[in-house]
Amino acid sequence: GRYRNIILNNPRKRNALSLSMLQSLRRDLLHDVKSRDLRVIIISAEGPVFCSGHDLKELSSEDDVKHHSQVFEICAEVMTLIQKLPVPVIAKVNGLATAAGCQLVASCDIAVASEKSQFATPGVNIGLFCSTPAVALGRSLPRKVALEMLFTGEPLSAQEALMHGLVSKVVPEDKLEEETMKISRKICESSKSVLALGKATFYRQMTQDLDTAYRMTTQVMVDNLTLRDGQEGIEAFIQKRKPIWSH
Repeated sequence: GRYRNIILNNPRKRNALSLSMLQSLRRDLLHDVKSRDLRVIIISAEGPVFCSGHDLKELSSEDDVKHHSQVFEICAEVMTLIQKLPVPVIAKVNGLATAAGCQLVASCDIAVASEKSQFATPGVNIGLFCSTPAVALGRSLPRKVALEMLFTGEPLSAQEALMHGLVSKVVPEDKLEEETMKISRKICESSKSVLALGKATFYRQMTQDLDTAYRMTTQVMVDNLTLRDGQEGIEAFIQKRKPIWSH
């Protein structure tokens, strides 16, 4: 069990992030996440739509404001949880990702997409501006690209998404599995404790100014050397052998 697959599996509903879907996604992300064996989580989906975003039936006026708040709150919690997890999370996208579905892709650490994938925040067209997806979008795309998506609702092609940094790789559909597994296997070769430290530190320093970021990461490098795996890795390198990670 070196990597876990989480598959959005409600293709009839275009894998909409209903309250129950968000709750089970949170459960799956947190499940046994501290296990020594778990190194990578891959999020993929069944059907032609990766994820269509919120289930609009849950956002109609039949449901009260309290329910609406609950939906957006757990959504924000899931999106931020992805970056707080101690293992890398890869989005494996084959199809359309819209609104909160696009937010999900933007929130993952790495995203591999097939050539037919598309990414959009079309909420503006139905009178519900994609303000929460914009948080993730504005942090992974240049401002003017994000705003064009948000103001027009027009989709980015996979190639455009790659060019602007929303995804890390674009491959033909028949190579999607292979490419995602290649990245996962590479990650699995590293020490879990070192990766966890590195991921947490990366997101922390991104919000800091340059001097603070260097002060903080300098201390982290020193701490990293005190980890058993830090010493083992350096010794193995010097001795020209493969490291034996403690976990």
